[in-house]
Amino acid sequence: MGFPKKRSTGGEDEAPEATTESTRQSKMWSPYDEGPRSRGPLWFALGGLAVLGLLAGGLVIMWNAETPGQAETARRTSAPLPSAPPGEFGFAGDRKTDPEPLTAKELFPQKKFTVDGRSYEMTTSKNDKKCGDAANGEKLVKALKSGKCNQVVRASFRDKAGKVIGTVGVANLNSTASATKVASAGGKDKRSVYVKALPGKDAVTKYLGSGSGAAEIWTHGHYAIMVWFQNKDGSEPDKKAAKTLAQAADDIAKATAFKALDARSLSGYPAS
Repeated sequence: MGFPKKRSTGGEDEAPEATTESTRQSKMWSPYDEGPRSRGPLWFALGGLAVLGLLAGGLVIMWNAETPGQAETARRTSAPLPSAPPGEFGFAGDRKTDPEPLTAKELFPQKKFTVDGRSYEMTTSKNDKKCGDAANGEKLVKALKSGKCNQVVRASFRDKAGKVIGTVGVANLNSTASATKVASAGGKDKRSVYVKALPGKDAVTKYLGSGSGAAEIWTHGHYAIMVWFQNKDGSEPDKKAAKTLAQAADDIAKATAFKALDARSLSGYPAS
């Protein structure tokens, strides 16, 4: 089974055609769809609670005088925005046209939110300047370095019941091509290539990274969105549980990272 397929490999009604909900839905993952656009995640068996360490195998399933902020606001509101560069991702297609660093507040602005009746809570976040510190697997670390990655912003989440937990990480690369290489770093065998789970200090997400989990990497322009989701108890999910994890990953990524990156596609700046 696999997590949903985002973009080339996530948004509001005002987003451009390529980021509309209907377009995104046409690229969504289905638990029974293994077509050419699907990327199956991997279930891994993790050893212990040292979640930032090595994993233990598994099998496939699935801003002058004014302050920077004031100057930027004045510039944005006093003149029309320039036309977006051509391409599916507009300004977000390349770091040259989308130069401002990501922040956890931009990507993950709400601590609690609901998607179609399903409630989630963010428990912790971190902005790593050394991208390799937030990635697992030699191939992934190499791809991030090759793509001039300058940050990975991660946040961890739990569902209302405290049964599903996961980490979403966004890597800032220099180009769309580099992000695509990061997404394909593991090839068909991605058992050791994924974002490192970020444990929280709460009673639920402190277990992130122990037991079995599912990993996937999607892209949006020069960004790579990397996810890791699992059951709190670390158990290897059956088909029903796997669909629940995939739904949670999809809900959270769309409501947070992809929503923020859609805004950058339109303007080349973080959403105000």
